[in-house]
Amino acid sequence: MPGRVVLAMSGGVDSSAAAVLLKRQGYEVIGLFMRTGIHTDELDTRRDNKKGCCSAIDANDARRVADKLDLPFYALNFEKEFDKIIDYFADEYLKGRTPNPCVVCNNWLKFGQLWTFGKQLGADFIATGHYAQILPGPTGEPALHRGADPDKDQSYVLHGIKREVLPHLLFPVGGYLKPQIREFAREAGLTNVAAKPDSVEICFVPSGDHTDVVRKRRPEAVTAGVIRDSDGTILGDHDGIDRFTIGQRKGLGVAAGKRRFVLNIVPETNEVIVGDPEELLANGLRATDINWLIDPPTDAPLNCLAKIRYRTAATAATVEATSDGGAIVNFAEPQSAISPGQAVTFYDGARVLGGGWIDRAITAEVLRSGA
Repeated sequence: MPGRVVLAMSGGVDSSAAAVLLKRQGYEVIGLFMRTGIHTDELDTRRDNKKGCCSAIDANDARRVADKLDLPFYALNFEKEFDKIIDYFADEYLKGRTPNPCVVCNNWLKFGQLWTFGKQLGADFIATGHYAQILPGPTGEPALHRGADPDKDQSYVLHGIKREVLPHLLFPVGGYLKPQIREFAREAGLTNVAAKPDSVEICFVPSGDHTDVVRKRRPEAVTAGVIRDSDGTILGDHDGIDRFTIGQRKGLGVAAGKRRFVLNIVPETNEVIVGDPEELLANGLRATDINWLIDPPTDAPLNCLAKIRYRTAATAATVEATSDGGAIVNFAEPQSAISPGQAVTFYDGARVLGGGWIDRAITAEVLRSGA
């Protein structure tokens, strides 16, 4: 037997197919559903082919798949831990930042608590249905790589996995294309999940409007303010900075006579600064809390590719590690709408080198001065 593996099962097709593949490979598979206390059953009955990943229906689907495949199955309560993720989500918007709860959930729960639970059960590995791969590095060490399906690759949101976990991590679906994964589920008789739509919603934002969550969680902190053009002209009012993100064009609530984009959000004064799209360009960024999956580059800047959004291609950059655990990233070409609070992930080709959190965009002049 290759070993014992604890598999995070969400009730979706990806983790279900992962169970099928692991069993085929001879692993002793134990299924785990992470209960978060989020109830989004309404998403499963909508007609727009969108769903979340935390509903009671998902839990039941995961259990049925485990029964079909004759797997031991646990459903553990992570409501308290997940509640902290929702707090983080609301607090980031009120700081004028754009949160990425999927990265935080991966860091805190899926590859933190999951490995803790796996060790308690004597597991050799943990596994998920993410589209990424663990492949040998140059000296044979386990390395995190992009998934084989470029449309489904999730490596960007996985940069926070601790390096010491990589030898114990499996991504069974990462080497396949999505249609193949659905076929594996059908072949195994998992008809209830084989055609299930992908999870595209933030599971604790069933309405699709993040301000619903922010204002329910932090009603006392939402404060009105003004929207200014970059030349200082007041264009109108707003009822809270939580409605805005860097680069936003629609839903500004003001008429400026030409297209305006959110350039900056100032929580200290509750001001939202808008301007031309060209003003969104920046040559670099400062990042904090870098998690390196290689030895940190201490002697010289690292030449790599850097990715600042899930749906944006990685671009050529140099990364200089700083003494406070952060990094300065200098792009070969200016990037638009670099958003504080989002993740930046570093690549060498398909290999993930590490990543962290965007603190702010910086200009070429600041980069040269080191300020």
